[in-house]
Amino acid sequence: MKESAKLNITKSVELFEEAMTLVPGGVLGARKPGDFIMGEYPIFLEYGKGCRLTDVDGNEFIDFLCGYGPIILGYREDEVDDAVIRQIKDKGFCFTLTQRYQNELAKKLTEIIPSAELSIFLKTGSDATTASIRIARAYTGRMKVMRSGYHGWHDWCVEMKGGIPEKFYEDVYEFQYNNLEQLEELMAKHGKETAAIIMTPFGHPNHQKMQVPNPGFLEGVRALATKYGAVLVFDEVRTCFRLRMGGAQELYGVTPDLTVLGKGMANGYAISVVTGKKDVMMAAASKLFISSTFFPNSDGYIAALKTIEIMERENVLANIWEKGERLMKKIQATIDKYDVGAALTGVAPMFMITFERGDNDEKRAKRTDFYTQLIRKGFFFTPHHHAYISYRHTEEDLNLTAKAIDEAMAYVKEKYGK
Repeated sequence: MKESAKLNITKSVELFEEAMTLVPGGVLGARKPGDFIMGEYPIFLEYGKGCRLTDVDGNEFIDFLCGYGPIILGYREDEVDDAVIRQIKDKGFCFTLTQRYQNELAKKLTEIIPSAELSIFLKTGSDATTASIRIARAYTGRMKVMRSGYHGWHDWCVEMKGGIPEKFYEDVYEFQYNNLEQLEELMAKHGKETAAIIMTPFGHPNHQKMQVPNPGFLEGVRALATKYGAVLVFDEVRTCFRLRMGGAQELYGVTPDLTVLGKGMANGYAISVVTGKKDVMMAAASKLFISSTFFPNSDGYIAALKTIEIMERENVLANIWEKGERLMKKIQATIDKYDVGAALTGVAPMFMITFERGDNDEKRAKRTDFYTQLIRKGFFFTPHHHAYISYRHTEEDLNLTAKAIDEAMAYVKEKYGK
């Protein structure tokens, strides 16, 4: 199998070298070149439309990162963007006081999200997960937190502890997804002091295989939270408006006390939500302070209302599930054909290809070669994060993707033989 030609990313590299003199590390967080494959991926993008991206060097990609999740419809979705532009031009969006769209969106969420009775609106997922923990602590009068999954960059939960005093996270304990026994042991020891159990109800750990809940797992977590009087928080930043309109809690039939929303609900505009049961949420009204100059900005509300309208009108999630299931069947057939230790996990709207056979060096090498071939062919996946399907992925796009995955897997088979 012939190796695909390396991309020309000259302008990206030049911009990154300049950025290194202007911004610490050049770019922040999960957008650093080292979080992809050094020297293979673009570093700066120029524009996007539908499911396609173009970088500053003119390379075009069929995109499966979707901005790390917010793009549920597609890039530059005219109907959403036009609604926001009208709001900005005709009424404005940043004021001292709140605009009425807060109420409209809150009412809509109560129709969609099983746990939603009251809502507060913020800007980022990290804002919302942190607010949910503050609410739970204020409501219960307790401090300890049990967590499973990625919940953002704030002091209590970020994996990299640089610059954070230990006291800020010493009351936070981690348990593994689908390991109910581990959580039972933690709660037996700390349950009476536990304010919250926060978790992703669908398992999407960074850099690892994805997991659906084992039978009884989510129900068991719900029972433990109830038994010990802890607030159960579902971090549905990635899963709500993607697995179901009402999130993984709707799909799996387990209702938390609080839910954290973000990403796909506004097709790329900055807005997040903590929503949940009235008695718990009322702690935000009297026992704590949550405020930001930009939280009430109405551009995010308008984008969310329009995105939800389109998703309901066009039955977007059924479309995504149908397309994603067909693509996953093709990917699995390719994995079975070449038998190089690859594994496909996840569900139709969000899935991941990992490599499980061999020692760590061999697995990393296979992964690097596989994803290098894909990016060179013009398909934007990443080795370290799961993929997403958007509404604007067409059957032609997905057929081309399946062909590219087949060719990339064949390359790995030819190079490693197993």
